[in-house]
Amino acid sequence: MFSNQSLTRHPAVAGQFYPAESEQLANQVVDFLNRVKPVSSNHIKAVIVPHAGFIYSGPVAATAYKSLQQHSEQIQRVILLGPSHRVGFHGVATNSANEYEMPMGSIKIDRASINLIENLPQVQQLDKAHEFEHSLEVQLPFLQTILNDFILVPLVVGDCPANQVAEVLELLWGGDETLIVVSSDLSHFHSYEEARVQDQNTSEAILSLAPEKIQYDDACGRNPVNGLLVAAKKYQLKPDLIDLRNSGDTAGSHDRVVGYGSYLFYD
Repeated sequence: MFSNQSLTRHPAVAGQFYPAESEQLANQVVDFLNRVKPVSSNHIKAVIVPHAGFIYSGPVAATAYKSLQQHSEQIQRVILLGPSHRVGFHGVATNSANEYEMPMGSIKIDRASINLIENLPQVQQLDKAHEFEHSLEVQLPFLQTILNDFILVPLVVGDCPANQVAEVLELLWGGDETLIVVSSDLSHFHSYEEARVQDQNTSEAILSLAPEKIQYDDACGRNPVNGLLVAAKKYQLKPDLIDLRNSGDTAGSHDRVVGYGSYLFYD
């Protein structure tokens, strides 16, 4: 939800996807992070992380955020991209907010960066795409925990070709102060074994920087993922798979699972 007076985007899924009470939320995120170890000390430019309810995808997302934690002093700006689950549109959607309000505090929006990319024809300001979207929101408690003060560029990606998403990323690329976070789950509602095979194939495409191999059913965030892969190839980033599980491994049954992967991209 948006407050017109303060241009604030309020939480849409607090109390559903993650705890609404700040101390409980902070404790849960810290617990996830404490259960894993960083896998690399190399500089990380981008990550792909899942976005389901915390009990399902939180342990997998934490594996990427744990490695980012050691670079917290450098990171001052986060470019956060996720798919649209509720609103259909073409291109990439910004919003009118100046800040995101979260249970653990407010996050300032980088309006200068948003103004820059809104000059691109594929970018539009569309508050309704952000209002109830969870794919961005569920990443924020992790970012608030592992980073110091940072500014945010929240982008919801609709039906958009990979090269057009990559063009947005290239404008915002920056240096070591800028982190790119792509929020995406993998396969949806297959059996446990079917999901394992499909998600392994998707992971191989990500590690090969081959967006043409990632199709509609492989990842709900395929459009931002594929845009990152195009940009990663141009900037010669090295991808690494650090966790690949599904809801059957974390907190669900094996009948109909959702796949989750964590990937790091080094420059």
